[in-house]
Amino acid sequence: MGTFVPMDGPAEFPIAAMCGVAPATSRTMDAALETWSAAVGGLTDYWSAAIAERRTPVDVALDSVRWWQLMADRRPPQWASRQRVVRRSPLTRLRDFTPARAADVVPTLVLPPQAGHDSCIVDYSRAQSQMQTILAAGLERLYALDWVGVTQETKDATITDYLDEVDAAVREAGDGGRVNLVGDCQGGWLATIYAALHPERVNTLTIAGAPIDFHAGGAVIHESVQALSDDDLSFFRALVRYGDGVLKGEFLLGGFIVIKPENEVGKQLQLLAHVRDARHVERYRAFEDWFKHTQDIAGPFYLWLVEHLFRDNELIGGTLRIADEAVDLGRIDCPVNLLAGATDHITPPEQVFALADAVSTPAERITQRTTSGGHLGLFMGTEALRDHWPVVMASVLGHSRADVDRAAAGRRARSRTARARAIPAP
Repeated sequence: MGTFVPMDGPAEFPIAAMCGVAPATSRTMDAALETWSAAVGGLTDYWSAAIAERRTPVDVALDSVRWWQLMADRRPPQWASRQRVVRRSPLTRLRDFTPARAADVVPTLVLPPQAGHDSCIVDYSRAQSQMQTILAAGLERLYALDWVGVTQETKDATITDYLDEVDAAVREAGDGGRVNLVGDCQGGWLATIYAALHPERVNTLTIAGAPIDFHAGGAVIHESVQALSDDDLSFFRALVRYGDGVLKGEFLLGGFIVIKPENEVGKQLQLLAHVRDARHVERYRAFEDWFKHTQDIAGPFYLWLVEHLFRDNELIGGTLRIADEAVDLGRIDCPVNLLAGATDHITPPEQVFALADAVSTPAERITQRTTSGGHLGLFMGTEALRDHWPVVMASVLGHSRADVDRAAAGRRARSRTARARAIPAP
């Protein structure tokens, strides 16, 4: 889930507009009703348990204090698996997950989401880890690019700078050869752009929850960008000015929460209802430690993607240029895997699957899979990790070394994640 937490933001910017979310849309009334329903449901669950267990006023007071402490106390998010940093720059860290005696296989490089949160979402926990699922499939030469939050020293980073970081990671991981590129959300469209510019360096391309056609599917982010945009992007430039040259991570967090405020309310009140359940509390803390830990985004990079991708939709339109070089999706002819969430309100499936019609890859080498869940569930949810990533990664393994038993690889990857368990993710 996501939830609603009031922010001590500046009065000049309505919270609903922090991430380009329009202050009022056709969804507003539905969101209000669902938020009210979530609040009533959560409070009912708590008081039903309190009455059944004959809790005293002192018990209720102590529950309230504990609830408040858990909501306020955040720990830095951590990578769950053993790995080592093999390359550092002011913008990224390259993490190597390769075991000591790795199989001879084409290397795989994962580009996590880059939306104001820590990259460790791809290695969320020992029980729910995209990186461990990929390793279990047999893709043992495995790396992840860890995005570093920008500072005043790096706030002028551009799209070219980030593509250079991807290129350096590809060269490091691939030792001069090809790699399997895996990109989640922002990491997915960045991987796609890189593959179009350097098709000779990409063995396979896999994207999950990554917008390629930014105007498809009626996404709320597209609606709000259209409502707030003018020729000069004055609203978005004001956000960057307010952040002294960066888009503040807390602005992005506020925008994500406002998209589905009922999820945030429901999550916090379910914590109250289960405040005495140690397992529920630990799972809540693990997710909140990641979700509420924010990183700032470089101003020029943010304004570029708002203008060229979200507003003008140049990637799928075929008009995108980087450093005066055309980004032609038709140059991509490697095997392509596309994963989307049926209830993803941030990147609807149509935005992801648009890549299938734009690349030169033969149809039989394009895989499209849809989970029943939402956006973050694509990267760390049980269903995605058990039922979809194993199939896709077994296929990638088949393109990465000879004599592969894809069915066995899929079973190994599937067994890495326990059976369905609820996760507090949108």
